[in-house]
Amino acid sequence: MNLKYIFKIIDIDEWQKVKDSGAYSGSSKDIEDGFIHFSGEDQVKGTLEKYYSKQENLILLKVETLKLDHLIWEQASDGNMFPHLYSSLDLSNVVDEFQITLDNNGIHELPDNFS
Repeated sequence: MNLKYIFKIIDIDEWQKVKDSGAYSGSSKDIEDGFIHFSGEDQVKGTLEKYYSKQENLILLKVETLKLDHLIWEQASDGNMFPHLYSSLDLSNVVDEFQITLDNNGIHELPDNFS
């Protein structure tokens, strides 16, 4: 498991609005839960399948964890450990962004170099 980077899936339009503000407070689900949900590198595909099935217009943010003071890895109901950020995300920690596309079967395709 790579602890240096975590990943956030976000709608393209939402991401464009966030870029102007300099910080991200999370999706409506994140705000409801009290933390921003992230995925580890090996969890991105499963998160897409479970929560974003056939959804278009998504961006994958690659976030450096070094300066995230309120990042905690917590166990989910399936037993896996997921990164949760208990503060807003300062966008200076976003080191890259990748467009997520859908193939002809509605399956998300990630770029080979996202990690």
